[in-house]
Amino acid sequence: MRVALRIARVTFRAQLEYRVDFLLSIAVGIVWQLAIIVFASVLLTRFHGMAGWPSDAVLLIVGIRMFGHGLFLLFFGRVLTLMHLVQGGQIEGFLLRPMPVYRQVQLSQFPANSIGDLLVGISLFAIALGRLGMAWTVLKALYLAAALAGATLTEAAVFTAISAASLHYPMAHAWTKWLSELMETFGNYPLRILPDFARAAFTWVLPLAFVAYFPAATLTGRTAALGVPGALAVAAPAVGVALFVLSRLLWNASLCRYQGING
Repeated sequence: MRVALRIARVTFRAQLEYRVDFLLSIAVGIVWQLAIIVFASVLLTRFHGMAGWPSDAVLLIVGIRMFGHGLFLLFFGRVLTLMHLVQGGQIEGFLLRPMPVYRQVQLSQFPANSIGDLLVGISLFAIALGRLGMAWTVLKALYLAAALAGATLTEAAVFTAISAASLHYPMAHAWTKWLSELMETFGNYPLRILPDFARAAFTWVLPLAFVAYFPAATLTGRTAALGVPGALAVAAPAVGVALFVLSRLLWNASLCRYQGING
């Protein structure tokens, strides 16, 4: 862990050598989420709610998803670039070093753009909590922290699984952009606005409901109308941990069968 922290510090300092570029990367992260900021502003000023959810509760969905997304980019986001490492022959260098390859990929570059995403996510998250006016207890606070960790790990699980396929099928990277757009488009809404088949797909195929929708429903007492057992919604953070563990096992198995750029 000390070695990992030293590598992260070195890559961060390397980014700071080009300070204008570093600041621009942060600005890009903020601008990239401008649509979410506009959506939140319109939600709070023009609408009273959505699909039976008041606007403050919907904003909590947005806040959890965006905060979790920023944490995902900070800690796991380099899996999105794995295809380029494979195609450029760089992954072979990672195989020679005495550190898990997955960890090396994450440490290969400091993600300056994630700071912008985190700033947006933290801001929306704080606004949502401030507007909810919820009576907080220690248990609720712990669950909220677990929900953020679960949101991070659920998103990491999805893209880790895709990156595992990228070790053998470079075109699998095309799924990354498509899944990112799905999560950005539908991850900020109560899924009750969608048809039944879409809700089922975003629960059992692409586990988008476990990122923010189920945790927000649990915190605001709306699990009865989710269409799934309430216990499953409450267990969303644990589901995120389980999915990430499974995705890592898949990734490691895929790496063991990796045969090189032409394999």
